[in-house]
Order: sequence, then C-alpha cells, then structure tokens
Amino acid sequence: MENEISVSPTQDAKNIAVLTWIGTIFFGFIPGLILYLVKKDDPYIQDQAKEALNWSITAMIGYFAGVVLTFILIGVLVLFVVGVCHLVFCIMGAVATSDGKTFRVPYALRLVK
Repeated sequence: MENEISVSPTQDAKNIAVLTWIGTIFFGFIPGLILYLVKKDDPYIQDQAKEALNWSITAMIGYFAGVVLTFILIGVLVLFVVGVCHLVFCIMGAVATSDGKTFRVPYALRLVK
C-alpha cells in the first residue's frame, strides 16, 4: 500500500473513520469532504476520509451513468449494481476502520490524492 499508516490510530480516530464510512452510505461525498478538509492533524482520519471521498465520487459517476443508461433500459441494472457496491464497500470500510486497519476500495478512482 502506498500510504500505509505506521502508528496505530487512537480510538477517537477509529470512531471518526467509522462514522465517515457510515455517513458516506447516507450522505455521499459530504462526510469524506468535511473530514478531509477539517482533520488535517490526524493522518489516519485524513487517509480514510480521502478514501471515502474517492469512493463516493466513483459511485456518483456510476449513478450518473446508470441514470443516462435508463433510456435504453440497462440503466436500472447499473443503478442496482452501483447501489449494492456502494453499500457493501461502505460497510467493509466501517468494519476495517473499527479495527484500526486502512481500507482501500478496490474499484475506486483515485481522484483525490
């Protein structure tokens, strides 16, 4: 992994990272963006906020493609698949960060570095 966190994160950092991933399920890119801009002092929160932000941007692109493709009827399937992936990856992120591990979404575009 390119940005491996060398120090074990504090319990507060783990809790905030879990809330970031859970918030991403309901509020999209907003929790990741807020924490990415506000919590610059904690590298673990910064890393996980960046990952949640990258994933939510990727999911938004997938949702947009699904909406466009609904005109040829395959978009409903695309929307369903993106929705399930969004839910699963956010839950996986919340579980991994509750243990203090760094989580990387396998198919996310790395737009925020």
